[in-house]
Amino acid sequence: MNVIQILATQPWVERLGFTLLHFLWQGAIIVTIYAVARWRGARTLGPDGRYSLACSALAAVAIVPIVTWMLLSGPVQETAAVTFTAPLSAPRAQSVPSVSLLLPSDVYAVLPEQFLSWVVAFWLIGATAFSLRLLAGWIFAERVRHRMVRTASVEWQRTFDRLKARMSVTRPVRLLVSGLLDAPAAIGWFRPIVLVPAGALAGLPSAQMEALLLHELAHIRRHDYLVQILQSVVEAVFFYHPGVWWISRHMRTDRELCCDDIAVSITGDAVMYARALAEFDSARFIQPTVVAANGGSVAERIARLLGQSSTTGRASIGAATAPALILLSVGMWSVFAQTAARPQFDVASIKPSFSERVMDVRALPGRLTADASLQVLIQYAYGVQPFQIVSGPGWLMSERYQIDATADATASRDRMFLMLQSLLEDRFQLKTHRDMKELPVFALVANKGGFKLPRPKEGVCVDSAVEAAAEWVGAGRMAAPGEVQPARGRCGSAVLALGPGGAQMQGGKIAMPELVRTLSMLLGRSVIDNTGFTELFDLQLDFVPDDTTPAMPPPPPDSVISGVSVAQALEQQLGLRLESIKGPVQVIVVDQAERPSAN
Repeated sequence: MNVIQILATQPWVERLGFTLLHFLWQGAIIVTIYAVARWRGARTLGPDGRYSLACSALAAVAIVPIVTWMLLSGPVQETAAVTFTAPLSAPRAQSVPSVSLLLPSDVYAVLPEQFLSWVVAFWLIGATAFSLRLLAGWIFAERVRHRMVRTASVEWQRTFDRLKARMSVTRPVRLLVSGLLDAPAAIGWFRPIVLVPAGALAGLPSAQMEALLLHELAHIRRHDYLVQILQSVVEAVFFYHPGVWWISRHMRTDRELCCDDIAVSITGDAVMYARALAEFDSARFIQPTVVAANGGSVAERIARLLGQSSTTGRASIGAATAPALILLSVGMWSVFAQTAARPQFDVASIKPSFSERVMDVRALPGRLTADASLQVLIQYAYGVQPFQIVSGPGWLMSERYQIDATADATASRDRMFLMLQSLLEDRFQLKTHRDMKELPVFALVANKGGFKLPRPKEGVCVDSAVEAAAEWVGAGRMAAPGEVQPARGRCGSAVLALGPGGAQMQGGKIAMPELVRTLSMLLGRSVIDNTGFTELFDLQLDFVPDDTTPAMPPPPPDSVISGVSVAQALEQQLGLRLESIKGPVQVIVVDQAERPSAN
């Protein structure tokens, strides 16, 4: 199993993937608002105002995805389940946001298979690379902090203490001479130090050196080192969004201008300070950003100090607005525009049914047939269980309908059930919305004796759909006793089947979310994974259905079948335990449904 397949089994991947995709357009909105505000305040905002604006924008960059993650509900662990016809092979329920304003539910199913896994894999690689870059900068900072350094002379220590008092810096700060750096730098937040290059204290006029030290003390007073670290973390996490880098570059530039203004306000001599900057014009760019909060063009900083205007900043704002708007359009189209592309059946026939057989929904290649109530059809179409359907007319469960619909033979099962959604909304005038309700749920936890989950073995399952049992045979219903051999099933999928001795749940290379999904279907109640178990395992669970398993009927009263319940089997055979609690459950609220018109 490759990395993408492993990611596809993790319950957090869909949620993270959609959070990252949402940030494409959310970040573009933030950048656009920031660019307009910065442009409108070009004449009135000074460096402090622009810096505060950039900090606010970058804070929004960090907060908005967290809010999105919280609003997007976790992957729904349930799948459609009703009676003996529970669709064990139905598609996994899509991860749908609990706030309908974020995404329509049908957008999720039209994304290419494993698309979100690739998105998350790309993000993990990039975020790791930029995190390593940040770590390397921190290691370098620690290196220059301790290697080839010495204490400055007593005279300069006294001068430094005097400058600290003028800067109102009360924290203990040491002045050290470094043999590794070529320009002054402030390092550290908890125990800050100021490093100056060897020879600088003696090679520069004392007034110029004092001005540069005031600049570094300004960074310490403003806690710029800490802000720089947090800023670099945001860059590493959202490296894929160009707007983040644009805002961050402004932060670094304006941060330097703020400290320049503070140094000039204390010395009172902008020309002298500009000359001091010119001494290090070429050196200030070779230091990693984690060492010092350096940024912006020194030449432009000098020109500003000397009263020469520059249009670079204003031009860059205008140049960045167009890409932000383009990214906004692309991001919103990629997430929202596919709503109108919901697939539909080529031909569909619906008529009342008076059959007393077990309700049935079958998705076959190029065809979907059903003989079921509207409630059961909703369960299959939206991938939910009976307890997740709320409200609706009284005939939702009592009246049955026969459906015979055709589609392209290449359509996947996921797409077939998406077509069923379209059919229900068109012919039954079905209108629904999703909500969260506090309902009884089961928490799956480790038993006192620990896990009894065997490691995967070769030959138990197959990765190829071609090698596995035909996906469409008997689809949409639970297999009758002896109809399907559970062995050599598809890896990662749990299979439930009835046999002469009871029921069996079996599968190879199973992830815990798949077990939770199947248990939710079997028990007719949402199951929450509280095990913390993240490895794959082979599944073999033998039990006897009873009143706690509404998806499987119990044996007849005169049956000689004996065995343990599913709860007991979990404890004895897998080292897992079910705890009955209350928790949030995503539900489908039926706002409107009408009987279908005649064909």
